[in-house]
Amino acid sequence: MDLPDFSFNYLQNKIKTTKEMAIRGSLIKSLIDLRGTIVSEPDAVKAQREVLKNLLEKAKDTAFGKFYKFNEILKAENIESAFAKDVPYFDYNILNERWWSQIQEGAEDITWPGKPHYFALSSGTTGKSSKKIPVTKEMIESIRNAGIKQVGALSNFDLEPEFFEKEIMMLGSSTDLHHEGDHEEGEISGISASNIPYWFRSYYKPGEEIAQIEDWDERVARIAENAKNWDIGALSGIPSWMELMLKKVIEYHNVKHIHEVWPNLQVYASGGVAFEPYEKSFNALLGKPVTVIDTYLASEGFLAIQDRPDTHSMKLILDNGIYFEFVPFEPEYINQDGSLTEDAPVVPLSDVEEEKDYVLLISTVSGTWRYIIGDTIKFTNKEKHEIRITGRTKFFLNVVGSQLSVNKMNDAVQELEEKFDIKIPEFTIAAKRFEDGEFYHSWYLGTDTETSEDELAEALDESLKNANKNYDVARSKALKGVKVTKVPAAIFPEWSGANKKKGGQVKMEKVMNEEKFAEFEAFVKKELKTNKY
Repeated sequence: MDLPDFSFNYLQNKIKTTKEMAIRGSLIKSLIDLRGTIVSEPDAVKAQREVLKNLLEKAKDTAFGKFYKFNEILKAENIESAFAKDVPYFDYNILNERWWSQIQEGAEDITWPGKPHYFALSSGTTGKSSKKIPVTKEMIESIRNAGIKQVGALSNFDLEPEFFEKEIMMLGSSTDLHHEGDHEEGEISGISASNIPYWFRSYYKPGEEIAQIEDWDERVARIAENAKNWDIGALSGIPSWMELMLKKVIEYHNVKHIHEVWPNLQVYASGGVAFEPYEKSFNALLGKPVTVIDTYLASEGFLAIQDRPDTHSMKLILDNGIYFEFVPFEPEYINQDGSLTEDAPVVPLSDVEEEKDYVLLISTVSGTWRYIIGDTIKFTNKEKHEIRITGRTKFFLNVVGSQLSVNKMNDAVQELEEKFDIKIPEFTIAAKRFEDGEFYHSWYLGTDTETSEDELAEALDESLKNANKNYDVARSKALKGVKVTKVPAAIFPEWSGANKKKGGQVKMEKVMNEEKFAEFEAFVKKELKTNKY
């Protein structure tokens, strides 16, 4: 059920005319609470079937829709099965080479009707060159709708009315988009921020002028300079870059923690990666606890939100222009480059199992079809359709049968933090053959601890043995052991800056192949010689 149209208009008019900030906050909270009571949850399977039907109907006359006979799929008794049978899996390289490259050259009606006004540049985590993902007007609307759902979910959290008066620091990419032919390009956070509703702009910080600054360091410096002019109640962005921004603000104003600058900060909407590895170092920047809310906004769409407290799980948004499919994340279905084998089975939403890893496929209103987004997820609550991101298909370390996923690595690093009372906000790992001819897992940990590398290696090894039987078996055979190298955490964002760029959607690679790892090790040696750490 939708809210009556008058409610949003009424709220906006009251915000514009009232002088009392407390009244404004109460009005917003009341509207959100009201929305929470009258908006019903859709039937998940029915909602997803309707999404798929609408996608196929809308795209049936495109080049892609004609090639894969969407008209025939729509006539099938079971549309979901026919779609899965007749349309293959696509990774970015194949979909771009065969279809999206035509759009970039000016062609219309290729994978979605018309031409997209935007392309999202996804620098990603596993490649150096940017991917270009089409972003249609329907996707902009989908992202807005997801944002409204996220705001509506705040009624489930214990937030005072005063919170809704405060400003929101959205630390994304530059909103200074680049014109390329008949479209604009930028990262999805920059595209989203450049399309925020007019009525929201008074809440949005750092504001249009600063948000357009392309250089990350300059943008953060301007944020630090202006920080005390703003009354920030919420933060939104990727944890690694958010931490660096907060540190810069704290340093600039010579204070002990961020609440001395923004005393009303109550909420952090985290996204892009799992928050847990950053939790300890992030909390060290606070003067009091904040509510952390996980979100799942990718270049391909806004997929899930955390809609209740006391969990890090996120609810899939099932009625918003994105159709989901799930492939069991098993070694026999994953190629070396992270793509899927042709015989990899697909599992519909109704048949997923809890606590089992799946490769996520999406089809969307931007013209992505059965697209391997690259993330792996698990369902933590099937009834509520809640998931957690467990890693990346290319971040699966299976050299000599160790079968180590990112969530297991994150858990092991968190155990180190607890065991030794230290902070390790960043790490990366590779399976590497050392001088003795044996394979080791070589870890670089971003930490300033005095704990010895041997102690850390032993603790990591034990943690992974206890958590993963395949790792334990591999350790008794071909995997010789674990080696740890401690480096300053600040080296990791410098590596990102040297290879891609700083800020925005850029995430640190957690797993590298031997070639990339050799480049990283050479970079670390060079950086340490500068004596700037």
